[in-house]
Amino acid sequence: MSTPDGRRWDAVVVGAGFAGSLVAKRLGDQGWRVLVLEAGHGASSPEAAHLDAVEAYRSARLKVPNSPYRKSTAAPSPDMPDADGYFVQDGPLPYGSGYLRANGGTGLAWTGLAPRMHPEDFRAGDFGHGRNWPLGYDDIEPYYRAAEREIGVSGDAEEQHTAIGLPFPDGYQFPMRAIPQSYLDQVMTKTLDGSAVRDPGADDPVRLQVVTTPHARNGLPNPSYDGGAGYRPAPGPHQPDQGMLCQGHASCVPICPSQAKYTPLKTQTRWGSSVTLVTQAIVTRVRIGANGRAAGVEYQSYRDDTAEVVTHSVDADLVVLAAHAIENAKLLLASEAANSSDQVGRNLMDHPVLLTWGLMPQQVGAYRGPGSTSGLEGFRFGAARARRAPFRVEIGNWGWTWALGPPDQRVAELLRNGGPDGQGLFGTHLRQRLGDRIGREFAFQFEIEQDADPTNRVTIDPRHRDALGNLRPVLHYDLSDYVKRGIAAAKSVSDQLFDLLGAEDHTSFEPGPEWPGYFEFEGRPYAYRAAGHGAGTHIMGDSPATSVVDGWQRCWDHPNLYAVGCGSMPTVATSNPSLTMAALALRSSEEMHRDLLGQRRIASAAPLA
Repeated sequence: MSTPDGRRWDAVVVGAGFAGSLVAKRLGDQGWRVLVLEAGHGASSPEAAHLDAVEAYRSARLKVPNSPYRKSTAAPSPDMPDADGYFVQDGPLPYGSGYLRANGGTGLAWTGLAPRMHPEDFRAGDFGHGRNWPLGYDDIEPYYRAAEREIGVSGDAEEQHTAIGLPFPDGYQFPMRAIPQSYLDQVMTKTLDGSAVRDPGADDPVRLQVVTTPHARNGLPNPSYDGGAGYRPAPGPHQPDQGMLCQGHASCVPICPSQAKYTPLKTQTRWGSSVTLVTQAIVTRVRIGANGRAAGVEYQSYRDDTAEVVTHSVDADLVVLAAHAIENAKLLLASEAANSSDQVGRNLMDHPVLLTWGLMPQQVGAYRGPGSTSGLEGFRFGAARARRAPFRVEIGNWGWTWALGPPDQRVAELLRNGGPDGQGLFGTHLRQRLGDRIGREFAFQFEIEQDADPTNRVTIDPRHRDALGNLRPVLHYDLSDYVKRGIAAAKSVSDQLFDLLGAEDHTSFEPGPEWPGYFEFEGRPYAYRAAGHGAGTHIMGDSPATSVVDGWQRCWDHPNLYAVGCGSMPTVATSNPSLTMAALALRSSEEMHRDLLGQRRIASAAPLA
């Protein structure tokens, strides 16, 4: 879309991903004039964007999270892991999570899992590790419901209440019924439910129960939703009427061809006429006036096929940064803004993921459906989190893909030396071995909570710049002993699960390029993958001395500057953070609306010159 120069906006939103698209919609619904600036590429329409991405995914040789989406040297997207790319790694361990700079952001390539945080997660500091939130579960609960409606969540509220202890209003139902358990889930349920395992951090054994996971993807609409009014799934950009049910394409990361999974493009199709999107617009600075208020932003517009870059300045009454935890921090640091607490960029968090993998004794229907449809939730809460980091366990439907790569790598292994004499397998013998082996693959994915540590941080250095001369993020990242104890406890739990299942454990960690997150703890080897859940770099709190934003995600130092997204989260908890990010964005949008109304009243009351 053309650049709208020479115009004053009610609000400018930096980033058209999850949080930015939701904020723009809510402000636009109130009639405010909103400009959304997205650093990455967009297409002529959300429909064209989806079709282009599907075709790119089909033809991509490597189907990594960013493969369907157009690359840009001007606004590079860090891949997972990003050891020597856009990030400057400057820590004992690598920060391995990437994100997508494109219209729709990382919300295009996310898994679609949408669990709520547990009430305990809002007061992690009470357990001696991390921070407490300035708000609690009860404060955010109405916005969880609003987010579940906005993005379309499938789940079983009664199961979430009884199995996990999540409070819901009486009679609450999710908009859509739970995504059905995979066949692997059913096998796990039959074997594990009612059993117990020892958690090294807990005093008592933990009882096991396989629990379905809420998803932001279309299941069967629940006729009981909204007091019996029911729910109509939102259409995707290429679906003029109604969203399609999950088809089990098993490509949720990086793209859902049927558009059953929510992406921000669905929200954008419902933007009002007062919302304007400009893509290929890299915001380089927030302009702060002498009065301490944000006056607007400066941004660069670019074309990849030329060296031409044009700098623009935008004036706005309200500035909202929604460009990812790392990009928000980088922009605040480059603008010398919001940092009286010295906390901008600090407390960088992610979910370090311990993967364990093996072969079940029977066929389990691997590589079908979403990446995970159920999990084990009993390690997320309780007194044990005072001794080790809590974790949740995803049951992985996609075999060994995340641990060792897609099945074709096992094919290559069998072709090389899979026979009993060490020679390769071919023909009928190869097909039989593959059918037996790949159909029995499974994995556990332990998402470990990382505590907020101010030494884990994003900084900038004028020596490190990208192709346009803009600053690159410099990252210092490590895992505390508290997190490492959580990883060790998770591995102990995994060992017991494998024994209960009678499964062959093929888990193995070795130092080297395949496992950049390798470390040793108390004499044992471990390694982690990164979950892509960046958080904590403009942390929320109840004091401007110790935090960057308040409970509304409004910068303490600048009353009309908001930094929204997972970067505001004081804890990353154990649940996938996208639903919480959406709920916070919807909650903050209400305060933004009140701020704009207040500014309008002040302006209208000013005496004429």
